[in-house]
Amino acid sequence: MSEHAPPGLDRTGLITGSAAYLWWGLAALYWMPAKGVGAIDILAHRAFWAAPFCAVLLLARGRLRGAFRVLRDPRSVLLLGVSAALVAFNWGVFIWALGQGRLAEASLGYFMQPLVAVVIGLVGFRERLTPMQWLSVGFAGAGVAVFASSLGHLPLVAIGVSLSFGLYGAVRRLVRVDSLDGLFIETVLLAPFALGWILWHHGAGLGSKGLLVDAILLGAGAFTAIPLLGYIEAARRLPMVALGLLFYINPSVQLLVAVLWLHEPLHAGQVEAFTLVWAGVMLYLAQLLRLKWRGRAA
Repeated sequence: MSEHAPPGLDRTGLITGSAAYLWWGLAALYWMPAKGVGAIDILAHRAFWAAPFCAVLLLARGRLRGAFRVLRDPRSVLLLGVSAALVAFNWGVFIWALGQGRLAEASLGYFMQPLVAVVIGLVGFRERLTPMQWLSVGFAGAGVAVFASSLGHLPLVAIGVSLSFGLYGAVRRLVRVDSLDGLFIETVLLAPFALGWILWHHGAGLGSKGLLVDAILLGAGAFTAIPLLGYIEAARRLPMVALGLLFYINPSVQLLVAVLWLHEPLHAGQVEAFTLVWAGVMLYLAQLLRLKWRGRAA
């Protein structure tokens, strides 16, 4: 990163990214009443209902026809197909982990994901870190290591969550389409498979688990698409390092929800990891503010 032209200070990117991460941090509260529905069933509803939701948004903006033009570009379709597969895998792993009582391991994945984003930024996009930013990443890495050691086993769920979402953000940076247009095409590509699953499994939980669960499944598209739009917009505006470190809003809020709302016990390893991670985040944000003030003074 340059000391003279610091990236990561785009106001829209910071706001949309932070809002998306806060939304995802609270997501467990939305899905908890639907724990009786299978993970793949929920995944199918998320993928299918997101398509008409995005279509309505595009239609209201008079951009629906333009969004379909993306399908004429084979490169964009290929990349969006890859990103759609990555985000569907991420959804599926998280929902499965929630149903299996392995939410702590999935939470570790979201602690790991920013480090994956940093590595992708360094390797794939040739971003550079200042010494202070290396120190902040070191604190975050130490926090993840403490969290992983507290589990006592190889966190395969966490690895799947972090890699899939980190790669999703990187692939979406390569697609030169509007955030909503790209998300719509992703959901269009997933919708036939999702609809096939729903029909084959007689509604995939819809109409058999009560009105509350029906409302959750029917609202899954909007609930899924809204934060993704914010995240995609942030991924286009912020460097991967900034995007990665700000992502810690998500697992930190998840941890607070687990302790304060769901009354899960807070282990010593989680407290240590939380402290180390947020020390790294504060170091990074402090440098961003320092560079911004320096730019104003200049």
